[in-house]
Amino acid sequence: MSDIGRKIWAIPEGYIPSQSVSQERALLSHETACILNAGASDAHVKLTVFFANQEPVTYDVTVPARRTLHLRFNDLKNPPIPLDTDYASVFESDVPIVVQHTRLDSRRAEIALLSTIAYAQD
Repeated sequence: MSDIGRKIWAIPEGYIPSQSVSQERALLSHETACILNAGASDAHVKLTVFFANQEPVTYDVTVPARRTLHLRFNDLKNPPIPLDTDYASVFESDVPIVVQHTRLDSRRAEIALLSTIAYAQD
């Protein structure tokens, strides 16, 4: 399979609620970046998270060749993403990848799920 995707992706909307109907991982409010690397080389991804009132933070992520990674923003450490805070993110990869954004908002019993493809640029 040939490489598919783009090297730069943006998710302009991010927010992790501090409340959830359950502390069980499957029902915990979260945001996820689903990253597909369909190519033959590992993807080395620099993730930059932007905030309204503080400096951006960066994380380094590797997605092995021909694999997918469902990266929960809640799981990012050093530093963690603050809850109840608006943010945006940019993914810069050394090989083409595809990024999808998903949010599970479980603040109420009527759980809301949102998913969309991120904005891509070469």
